[in-house]
Formats: sequence, structure tokens, C-alpha cells
Amino acid sequence: MRKKSDFILRLCLIIGDALTMVFSFACAYFIRTNLDPRPYFFVDELYNFTLAIVFLIPILLIILSTLGLYQKKIFMHRSLFPELGRIFISAVLSVSALITFDFFYNVNLFPVRIVAIYAMVICFFALFFERQLIRGVARQIFKNNYGTQRVVVIGNHKNTDYLTSYISAFPESGYCLVGIVASKKFVPKDLLSFQYSCLKEVLKSSHPDIIFQTDEKRTEYVYKQAINHHLRYYFVPSETALSSHFGDLELIGNIPAVLVKTTPLSGSKAVLKRSFDIIFSLVALFFAIIPIAIIWLLLKISEPEHSPIYSDYRLTRYNKKFKCFKFRSMKHKYNGITAEEAFKNMGHPELIEKYRKNGDYLKDDPRITKIGHFLRCTSLDELPQLFNILRGDISLIGPRALLPNELRDYGDRSLILTVKSGLTGLAQVSGRRNIPFGERRSLDIYYVKNWSLALDLQIFFKTIAIVLRGEGAK
Repeated sequence: MRKKSDFILRLCLIIGDALTMVFSFACAYFIRTNLDPRPYFFVDELYNFTLAIVFLIPILLIILSTLGLYQKKIFMHRSLFPELGRIFISAVLSVSALITFDFFYNVNLFPVRIVAIYAMVICFFALFFERQLIRGVARQIFKNNYGTQRVVVIGNHKNTDYLTSYISAFPESGYCLVGIVASKKFVPKDLLSFQYSCLKEVLKSSHPDIIFQTDEKRTEYVYKQAINHHLRYYFVPSETALSSHFGDLELIGNIPAVLVKTTPLSGSKAVLKRSFDIIFSLVALFFAIIPIAIIWLLLKISEPEHSPIYSDYRLTRYNKKFKCFKFRSMKHKYNGITAEEAFKNMGHPELIEKYRKNGDYLKDDPRITKIGHFLRCTSLDELPQLFNILRGDISLIGPRALLPNELRDYGDRSLILTVKSGLTGLAQVSGRRNIPFGERRSLDIYYVKNWSLALDLQIFFKTIAIVLRGEGAK
């Protein structure tokens, strides 16, 4: 729950903003047609007007996101002025965007100009009060220590004293202090019970979510520990470093802290990606439900004593285990054991070396059923993973889901597990099993470090082309 609190907060904001803007524009239209005493010469179509606004909401949400209104540092700021100015600009730009759309496409959104002016004013005040309501609820929840991020502050610096005092005094900021790794003189007297002698000790006993480092000693080691434990890492820069900071700058009280990201896929971008996953999986399941039923029936007829669905544990974000669903393509007696064990059991140990050298693939793999060969060649065996995407176990696009015993083959395994695994990914569209294992892992790491919406779209469309051509499917 703690790791998801930022995601849930942003999701609530997006839903709240969407509903508020639809309400604002509908209100503006209603006021002009029902409360404004001046006559009008157009057909009153409140329902059609509201429906048109609903379809255009994604454009308005993009405007709000571009203005930074889904950044926690803006929304949870103790002063309202940074957010207030952006809300005003967003109200103006939203109405301007709809007027522009109306002009080019001639959909007659605003039959009279006064509706646009009403909408701008109502939208500004409605967004402000809606966000105040969500902010108040969020702060009350944080005050009760629910959904707060558990924080460790490390470093022998005066900022350690300030940060720890601020976090402990203001739980409504969304942070909860669980440990301090610093000399006694940098720890407030009333917080000495939180002092630890080393970082490893506090990581083991307190299970934090965030590390704040206030000095510049052993930064590489501390950052590596943050990656290995899937924690956020903030560095509190000196005045010199502040002038050339990298990452996202946030104010914790009056102290600037730089969030050093392991991946660009965070915040509102993660919400956008998850929203796309939900929409895609629902649409794909709608069209795939008949093929899924037919394949399930064929597999059940061929092996009535066994389930047509095979599930096995895989790893996804934050080293979390989940059951990955696939249509059964392998003979039942070879499921749940390694390739080495299977080839030894069937009396063909010589196939082990050939299998590994060929990128974990054999053209005539004796473990695979005839139906299984067809399913793998057409990638139909992966259709059940649409349910994994809908449940949030994996994403449509991401690194390949790892088996727990594969972790030993990864140099940067913790880095790969900072994002959700994917049904398809950069490695799959770059050659699937035609490229070596090590190169596939390098591509997965590249994806994590260089994620972008454009990269996801490129992988998505390339996946469709590859599946239709049957390239690399084995």
C-alpha cells in the first residue's frame, strides 16, 4: 500500500479533475440555457454537449499534466500559490483548446461565446475546491499514518536535524520517519530512539520506502542499496551541486532534495501507462474471448485430465512474485522442472548443451506437444496473460518476466525489477530468441533507464508486425 500511495493519490486527482471539468462545462451550458434571462437562438442540447466534453477530456488532462498539476511536490506543497496559478492557466488553456478544436472541426461546441467564459470561471473555482477536498482527505489519512512513505535519513550534516524534525512533526506531508543514520550531534534529542549505526541495519529492521542522504559520503554505495531494495533515493545537494542538479527537485519543508530516478517511468507517467494497460486488456479480451474459449476446449479434449492453463511463478516490479498464465504447450510431466532435469529424465542429456547454446530453444523440442508447437509459433499461448495485465501483475510492455532462479544470471537484476514486467518488450521485438541471453538482458536494462511513451508505442506496433509475420516465435 505504501509504495502505491503516490499512484493512488495521482489516480484520484486525475479522476477528480476529469469529473470536475465535465461538471464545470455542463454547468456553464446549463447556466446560459436555463438561468441566464437573455434569449438565445440555438437548440438546447445539454446531453450532446456534455458527451462531447467527455470525449475531449484526455486533451484537457494532458494540459493539466503538462503544467505539473500531478506532481506531488506541487499538490502537497504547504503554500497554495504554486498550484493556484497553474490551475488558472489550465482553465484558460482548456477552454482555448476546446475553442480551437471547435474552430477546425466545426462541431459547434460553444454556440455562444459566453458559455466559454462561464466554463473558464467555473472550471477554475471547481478545480481549486475539488483539489482542496482531495488534499484535505489525503493529509488526514497521512496524519493517521496510513499510506505514508517510510523514510530513512542518512548523513552527518545539519540538514539531517532539520529533515528528521520536519518529517516527525508533519506526518501530513506523507512521510514517516523510521530511521536516522548519523552522528549523535546531528540527531534531534527527542529522536535519538530512531538512530542506527549503519544503513544495512535500518534497511533490515525498518523496511523503509525512501532514503534521504544529506552528505556526500559514499553516495554510490547508498544509491546502490536503494536500487537493490527498490527504494526511492533523494540526495540533498550542497549549494554548489544545487546549481547543476539532475532529477526532480522537491522541497521537504525548506530543504531542497533531488529525487534520483532509476527510471523515467514514475508519477503521472506510470498512471498513464497503467490506464493504457487496462483499456488495452479490456478491448483485447473482448475480441479474443472466442479464440481463448476454442483453444481452451481443444487443449481440454487433448489432455482431459490436465488444466489447459499453465501457471508458474514469475517476478515483476519490486521483486514481487505473481502467477503468470499461459496456455499449456508442454507435456504435463515436464512442467515445473528445469530443462536440464527434463532432458535427463527422458534420457537425452546431450540436448542440454544444444538447448542453452541455441538461446534456450530447440527446433523439435520433445517436451512440446503438437498443439503447443502451433500455439508458440503463433504466440497464442500468451493470450491468458491479458488477464495478468488487467490484474496489474504485468504491463503490456516491459522487461521479460523472470523466473526466480534466473536472477543469478543478472548483473543489474534489481534495476530490471524497478518496473513491471511485460507481455512484450524491447528484447522481444529486437530478435526474441534469435539474440543471446546477455544481449536480451542489456536491452531490458536499456528500456528501464530510457523509458518513454514514444518507445512504448514503437515496441507496441513492432510487436503487432512481428506476431503477424510469425518472426522469432518458437
